[in-house]
Amino acid sequence: MTKKARVPAGQAMSAALHVSNGDATDLPGTGLASRVLYWRDSLHEGPVPAVGAEELRLIRAAFLAGAQVDDRAEGPEMFAGRDRTLAANRDGEYVLWFEADLYDQLQIIQILARLADLGVPAHRITLICIGEHPGIARFGGLGELTAEQLRELPATNACARLTPAALQLATEAWAAFRAPAPDGLPAIAGSRSGELRFLGEAFDRLGREYPSTRDGLSLTERRILAAVAGGAAAAGTAFVRAAARETRPYLGDTWSFAMMDRMARAAVPLLHTQPASGPVDRKTSLRLTDMGAQVLAGAADHVTINGIDRWIGGVHLRGQRVPWRWNDATETITPA
Repeated sequence: MTKKARVPAGQAMSAALHVSNGDATDLPGTGLASRVLYWRDSLHEGPVPAVGAEELRLIRAAFLAGAQVDDRAEGPEMFAGRDRTLAANRDGEYVLWFEADLYDQLQIIQILARLADLGVPAHRITLICIGEHPGIARFGGLGELTAEQLRELPATNACARLTPAALQLATEAWAAFRAPAPDGLPAIAGSRSGELRFLGEAFDRLGREYPSTRDGLSLTERRILAAVAGGAAAAGTAFVRAAARETRPYLGDTWSFAMMDRMARAAVPLLHTQPASGPVDRKTSLRLTDMGAQVLAGAADHVTINGIDRWIGGVHLRGQRVPWRWNDATETITPA
């Protein structure tokens, strides 16, 4: 990475509020961050409608509590405290430490839209965002870096002060993500920004979670079924193989297991699990059902057969006839 001085140094960097996606990243160990706020929420799953901040906190907390994943302990009080901390620094500097994957990009636009609402000017926001690091094959995240490696990032091209245009793009992306129809997603997927350089790629991946015109599967569902068809006999193995197909893995194993569980408990199951009772976990044995094999081959449609009840941002897909599909031929979301 080319060295460049782009951010506040010394005292200014230490005085800033540092925001990151989780405490696996050793920001305190860098000596650069005296105040760190960890932003926790898997926004790629569950409802994220265009409602007020307080209502959204309640919606997200209720969804995570019912989803039975690692985030289930994050209640409305945690979200409220997180938002208060962000707002309390509105007259100061912000340094955001994030990664290129969909999980992080959605958090970035949420934070930036919140800062824009608070009236924080772009020039007081610094974004450090990477999708790779020298010497690390298949980079997984900032948590893989030592404190010394993290300390070097502010002086590289991974780091930039935001421009008003970048802050505006983030607010537009957040609005498009939360809208009740996906009409605004293609424009964000096609965007190009020097500061938000991974945003377009992330929104392209988001679009591929819509059920496909080919088989009614999201890309993640298809990759899970393909892994099982390819010999992944256990859920843990299927997760690893499906994740390895991602350009930038973003989905945790518990979310993946929940998706397997839904396919196994559908009206016409696509997966057979052993044991048959209880939620899918790493050791659960998997095999395709006859219908699972048909759907994977494109000879049947999962949504037409089993229906769907899934939120993607502000869009609620329900029933056996949904208004939007991902068209594999045109690689766009199209009206069904």
